[in-house]
Amino acid sequence: MAIRIVRLGTPRAPGEGVRIGTVRRPPRGVPRAEFARRDWYDVWFPTLAPSLETMKLGREARTPAAWAAFARRYRAEMATPAAAHAIALLAALSRRSSFSVGCYCEDESRCHRSVLRELLAAHGASLAAG
Repeated sequence: MAIRIVRLGTPRAPGEGVRIGTVRRPPRGVPRAEFARRDWYDVWFPTLAPSLETMKLGREARTPAAWAAFARRYRAEMATPAAAHAIALLAALSRRSSFSVGCYCEDESRCHRSVLRELLAAHGASLAAG
C-alpha cells in the first residue's frame, strides 16, 4: 500500500491503483471519456494543483532561487485548510490502499509533484520508491 508519484500520460505500473490528476487543467485535445484509458488520470483533483500564477512561476524558474520561490508559494497554497485536509486524507489512505498522484511535467524535480511528495511524506504518507 502506497502512493506512487507519476507523470500523467505515461503507462501505468502494475498495482498502481487509481490515478489522481493533481493538475489545474485537463489534458488538451483528449475527450473526457478517454482520460483513464489513455493513462492520464481516473480522477481530476485540482485542489492540489498550483494556482495559475504559481504554476507560471514554476515554469519560468531558471535558477535555484526562482525554484525556491515557486516551492514556497506552492507550500503556502497547500497550507490552506482545503489543501491541507486533502493532503492529510491522501496520506491516511496511502497506509491502507495503493493509488497514484501526478502531473504532466516531464522532470519531477522541476514540478510541483516533487513538493507534493515532500508534503505527503511530512504527513506520514506511505510512498512508493521512485
